[in-house]
Amino acid sequence: MKRPIQLGRMSLFASILLLAGCATSQRMHSFGPTQSSAVVFAGHASKDSSTNVPQDPSTEGFEEAEDLAIQSESSSIESHRTEELPHDAVWTNGIDRKEGVTDSAHEANGPSSVPVNLPTALSMIGGQHPVVGFARWRVQEAYAEWDRAKVMWLPSLQSGMNYRRHDGNYQAVDGQIVDVNLNSLNYGLGVGAIAAGGQTQPGIIARFALADAIFAPMIAERTATARSHAATAILNQQLLHASIAYIDLLEACQEVSILDASRVRTESLARITSDYAQAGEGLMSDADRSATELALLRSRQLVAEERQKVASSRLAKVLSLPMTTELIPQDLTLVPLELDLQVLDESTRIATGLASRPELKESQELVAAACEAHRREKYAPFVPSVLLGFSKGSFGGGLGSSPEDFGSRYDAEAMMIWEVRNMGLGEQAARRSRHAQVHQATLAKLRIMDQVAQEVAEAHVQTIFRREQIEVAKEAILRAQQSYQRNMERIGDAEGLPIEVLQSIQALEQAQRCYLNAVANYNRAQFQLAWATGWPIDGSTTSITESASSPVPVETVQQALQTGDGIAPNMPESLGIVQGSASQKSGE
Repeated sequence: MKRPIQLGRMSLFASILLLAGCATSQRMHSFGPTQSSAVVFAGHASKDSSTNVPQDPSTEGFEEAEDLAIQSESSSIESHRTEELPHDAVWTNGIDRKEGVTDSAHEANGPSSVPVNLPTALSMIGGQHPVVGFARWRVQEAYAEWDRAKVMWLPSLQSGMNYRRHDGNYQAVDGQIVDVNLNSLNYGLGVGAIAAGGQTQPGIIARFALADAIFAPMIAERTATARSHAATAILNQQLLHASIAYIDLLEACQEVSILDASRVRTESLARITSDYAQAGEGLMSDADRSATELALLRSRQLVAEERQKVASSRLAKVLSLPMTTELIPQDLTLVPLELDLQVLDESTRIATGLASRPELKESQELVAAACEAHRREKYAPFVPSVLLGFSKGSFGGGLGSSPEDFGSRYDAEAMMIWEVRNMGLGEQAARRSRHAQVHQATLAKLRIMDQVAQEVAEAHVQTIFRREQIEVAKEAILRAQQSYQRNMERIGDAEGLPIEVLQSIQALEQAQRCYLNAVANYNRAQFQLAWATGWPIDGSTTSITESASSPVPVETVQQALQTGDGIAPNMPESLGIVQGSASQKSGE
């Protein structure tokens, strides 16, 4: 019989979807809305199947984003991705170290730093991964048990020899007690022949319960199929964990960048307020307030850097990499992903999840296996146990200690036994036990159905509201940037005190972090929804907000792990709002 499940089939489809549509290394504005540019086709896309998406109208008024777009359009994506840093500058997430920003990324590119992006992370979840590998070997074990159950009725072969020596009294066939010394030797196909008795271990023997020979292969087949679905579920779960862990790492890195940019603004404000206070144009309390905010900002930076290190270690755990490995995300920014273009209602998504989730398929097979086990107990008293044996060898012996008179010997036997256990009470108890197991498996399936429906409904709602949060955060960034620019213009025209800019700086940082959190949560919800619906593949297009970058070759990662050489990520000059903050500082 052909095995119903090919190992890794669903997982392969999931990998195709994720590798084709989920890479997020973009040349996009880091923490604000920018233009979109590509649609990636999953499964049947050609290299030229890209669609230009018009620029988001909400980007109007973003002077930094417009400069970035002009710079980006002047070069191709490939040259942009391979652009090298100038020799006289060191960059940290888009900040020039000459401007006084901490060089945390440069320090991270130490001997144990390894570049990684989302396709690379997902490609490392395979058979060599301990969690996935363990599940797949359990599948191999289950299929081996199925193969053994299918050949249960075939005979086994036994060969060997046995020697017997007796000295002393012996009861003859007629009942008399005689003093005799005798011996016998038997060898060949089958062993255990003594005197006139048959072979205790036949040479060719088939010994099995006919009920097991009929039902055990069906039970084993169902169990093996369930294990296969369970392995697919584990692989999908690990793909989800890797996606979420990578998003966490990228979010942590981008938060560090936001705080770096805010620090640049706050340091500039602290210098201006201090100069105003010393010149008698402002209050010393304003200078103290700016210095306090700068100290608090440095504290938030430490928290963000700690979060980045923790996120790196968690991703390393998910990918089964050494905990000393410093994972450096190759994506320049965190952008909203669109894993599914189809607009489906909640009930349709739930139906898709119930039809596609491997956990439910596993539970269905376990219910079927429990039903087959119940049928086995139901028919067991009516089908016999079978013993078939055949032996051929040489047998000899005699008085004293020297075997003699050897000759050929053939033995054949057949036996069929019907058994009713414990006067029928044992049979009834066995059937009740199997019947209870059927109900347990059925209720477990219903529980999993409820769980799948809840997971799909929750992820569906999250994608809707978190998408709206992104739009709200875009508007907040727009207003915060305008407020900051207008306040700076007022200070430049000597129309106000520098301390008035502090609230604008705080609002801009808060808006950027709100946007970052909204995008990260939206992407998590997208992956949760894709996982909850069973990673459906229907050949439709899979959209991403920006064009995907090429994955970092796994060989590069492995080489870095083996040699311990740090691999610095490719960092282009234009890094969105972070670079804009540095340029603002230069202008100030």
